[in-house]
Amino acid sequence: MNKNEGCPCSPDYEIKMYFKEIEIRNFRNYEYCKESFHPSINIFIGENGQGKTSLAEALYIMCLGRSFRTQKDREMIRFGEDTSVVRTTVFKNERNVRTEIILNRNEKKTVKINGVRKKRADLAGHILVVEFSPDDLKILKEEPDKRRRFLNREISKLYPGYYEDLAIYTKILLQRNTLLKEGNTDPSLLSVWNAELIKYGVKLIMRRDSFIRRLNEISSRIHREITEGKEELSIGYDANVPFDEDPETIEKSFQEKMEAARDTDLLRGITSCGPHRDDLKVTINGIDVRRYGSQGQQRTAAIAIKLAEIQLMEEESGEKPVLILDDALSELDKSRQRYLIEALTGTQIFLTAASVSREILEHFPDKKIFEISDGKILPYHE
Repeated sequence: MNKNEGCPCSPDYEIKMYFKEIEIRNFRNYEYCKESFHPSINIFIGENGQGKTSLAEALYIMCLGRSFRTQKDREMIRFGEDTSVVRTTVFKNERNVRTEIILNRNEKKTVKINGVRKKRADLAGHILVVEFSPDDLKILKEEPDKRRRFLNREISKLYPGYYEDLAIYTKILLQRNTLLKEGNTDPSLLSVWNAELIKYGVKLIMRRDSFIRRLNEISSRIHREITEGKEELSIGYDANVPFDEDPETIEKSFQEKMEAARDTDLLRGITSCGPHRDDLKVTINGIDVRRYGSQGQQRTAAIAIKLAEIQLMEEESGEKPVLILDDALSELDKSRQRYLIEALTGTQIFLTAASVSREILEHFPDKKIFEISDGKILPYHE
């Protein structure tokens, strides 16, 4: 079988959306840099701690306005500075789109698109980015909160409404938990927060269910190809609230579960049920890969999921996302490296590594190579 057959990439695909350039000031260990990129392959070589992942992070925040490494903006600001600025130019829909994000230690971040101030939610869909790091290879054996974070991040890229519903749900959850910690047993007050939590929780559940169904369909097909039909991957929604496709039924089920957990919640001071307790159920040949899968099986499943993300985003948006491979190849054996590299065509790629094999360099004849050293992007010399 052709390696590209059934994969989310096609060698004839025209790259229609890509980063043209980036300008960084006081971001992580970067004091200042400005660099233009190749529309296809960009390779960044450097030792650990020199700024490779920080560059990947600067590109990534232009997608959602937040990092894949931290939830605290101030951690991205260069030590000793109060503000950090990242500017990018993206080629999309036959025109240039300029985006600017300003991080401030004492204020909320500022987002501008083509010079006009916007909300962070407006970044969703502006440019789609899929980031693949060594941590992603471990996602199946990590705690459930890592997989929930993965779901929230990826769904938010495609559906700005999900991001807004999630933000509201999170605020309501914090307020309900505060009420529970105070030991407030006023039924009318608690029921108000319950109703709001259920309202937005149902929206999250329905969107997650739809996303996971499509992710399962695509990733299982890709995984079957990687393993040459020897293994069958299945991804399911391990929902905390029992549900079906009817929102009214989900609402009723959620309400019943919250009422049953009322005394326990008051005793513990936390909300014990809802989509903030969800997880993914991942099996290979019917065996729970999270608990019993080998490291090789977990990594192969992670590759299939990432490649499925690319295809799902393309199907939903009509455009292939930019792919950031942040030191991910070093964690894969030669066969998995080869499959991943051969599958990745038709999209802009940013690949960071301490070193890159001759085989990989030869696979990408049309590319631009940089060296990262002490927070500087330099021309690469072999």
